[in-house]
Amino acid sequence: MTHLTKLEDAKPDSDSLVTIGVFDGVHLGHQSLIKRLVKSAREAARRAIVITFFPHPDKVLDEVADRYYLTTPEQRAALLLQLGVDTVVTLQFGDAMRRLPATTFVDQLVARLRMKELWVGADFALGFQREGDIRFLRAQGRSRGFSVTAVELITQEHSESFIRSSKLRELVRRGEMRQAKTMLGRHYALIGEVARGEGRGRKIGVPTANLNAWPEQIIPANGVYASWAKLDEDIFLAATNVGRRPTFGGKDISVEPHLLDFDRDIYGAQLELRFVERLRMERKFTGMDDLLLQIQDDIAAARACLEKERAL
Repeated sequence: MTHLTKLEDAKPDSDSLVTIGVFDGVHLGHQSLIKRLVKSAREAARRAIVITFFPHPDKVLDEVADRYYLTTPEQRAALLLQLGVDTVVTLQFGDAMRRLPATTFVDQLVARLRMKELWVGADFALGFQREGDIRFLRAQGRSRGFSVTAVELITQEHSESFIRSSKLRELVRRGEMRQAKTMLGRHYALIGEVARGEGRGRKIGVPTANLNAWPEQIIPANGVYASWAKLDEDIFLAATNVGRRPTFGGKDISVEPHLLDFDRDIYGAQLELRFVERLRMERKFTGMDDLLLQIQDDIAAARACLEKERAL
């Protein structure tokens, strides 16, 4: 299983089933499509290949907000490969790709990936001005020797609304982490290096790990969260503060988990932070005593939340 950045580097040793999409977040809708693709590929002794893009086309075409992604490119590729895909190809999306005719792109997929089946969502279209819709692709398939499977979008459990990355972005920005989990099938996560902060937490006996998250990934709404902190293969309980630290006059948003029952120097380590539930909104305290009392309450609330989840 490999992650590549060029079609010509794929060189599959057999015919392939291919799916194309941004797949930001790799939510349950994406997972459903890809699991079906992988199953069919295995049954036919063919390769399962995912084509995705970076930057997100929305970033190139619509000039959307800086923090827009649900996953880093590396997170996304890892999640896709975990679903059993043989190869993920992350293509650069820029002006040249945007203007590429659909027929040219299809020719590349057939020639370089030995594509025999193309699997896409029912609302999919590719190529310049989205000319390559399902009808167009099926016509191309008849002349180039591949079939097209259009997979219906997945709805949320007990709901008629479709699972979409755009809806997930809204949930994460509002701090609605449990609702986000129902669409992701897992906790929303940030991954980054632990950097040195101002050291205030350690001075008051509550050390925190200052997470240097990717600046283009969405950070949950300001507040305090119960979260899981994954360090190497170990997972720890954590109470995480997201915000500007108004009590100390902070201006920049920081993500600072306090790992419970933990006392190690982890500066420079890679940490994955999985958000479970927002416990409270961010607020400014009048003094250090009030802040310390609230921190202890936050830690107790985080522990209770996480222990309950672990017991399920």
